[in-house]
Amino acid sequence: MTKIRVPATTANLGAGFDCIGAALSMYNEFTFTPIDSADLVIAVQGLEAAKVDTGTSNLAYQAFLKLYGRIDRTPPVIQLEIQLGVPLARGLGSSATAIVGGLLGANTLAGNPLSQSEVLQLAIEMEGHPDNVVPALIGGCRLAATAGNGWEIADIPWHDSIVPVVAIPDFELSTAEARSVLPAEYSRADAIFNTAHLGLMIRGLETGNAEWLTAGLVDKIHQPYRQKLIIGYADVESAVIAAGGYGMVISGAGPTLLAITATARAEVVATAMKKAWETHNIQVQAHPLQVDWQGAVTRI
Repeated sequence: MTKIRVPATTANLGAGFDCIGAALSMYNEFTFTPIDSADLVIAVQGLEAAKVDTGTSNLAYQAFLKLYGRIDRTPPVIQLEIQLGVPLARGLGSSATAIVGGLLGANTLAGNPLSQSEVLQLAIEMEGHPDNVVPALIGGCRLAATAGNGWEIADIPWHDSIVPVVAIPDFELSTAEARSVLPAEYSRADAIFNTAHLGLMIRGLETGNAEWLTAGLVDKIHQPYRQKLIIGYADVESAVIAAGGYGMVISGAGPTLLAITATARAEVVATAMKKAWETHNIQVQAHPLQVDWQGAVTRI
């Protein structure tokens, strides 16, 4: 039996569209057990378990098969048990947890034939972009950039005086829908704006500088278009600033919203986000989290 615990992730952090992500202290667990049977068994428990495919199309199982295909070996028949703690289709990397969990489960059962970097490359291939799967696998806050045929992964320091606060609504937003509203081209001015604000955001995270964070979390590439898909976005953002938060971004493709704030203001900001969204008759869970520095953990 092999158990893989994989953290949720928040991608983009505003100007870091499709290249920055951070692991968060929410988790999905995947347990892989080889069985003497002709048929796959998948059992799911926890948040929204009924929505998860329990057949061969299950994403974690597809990742399991992909790794065995890469090493050209026949996969064993398994029982896969999934314990959900990360909400589905909310912009918190639930698909990345499944991909990373499936790949690591397969690699472990196969005797670890692939290195972490090789597993990471497979995960990026499956997800299509690195911002969620990279921190899901290795933890922390990470910047991923293409380098030749591979990737360079850089850690982004996160000052211990600041925390992420998530507000998770009771409605879903698919990544496909969130990407469909983005323009095909951007102006030079918007590209320059995001380049400058990406650097400012990274320095703000590293130093905890409030002014740098407030300015650096602003983006012109994806958030102006995606926020129209999220009811009450402007009111929640105003509530974050009024409560003393440094700024707010869309977590991944949304609809979860993520505020960055000082540790001492975290609970106040969470309450403000919840109340602001509830004025739009939206039920929401809002609470501070921590950055997860371990990433995916394997237990045998």
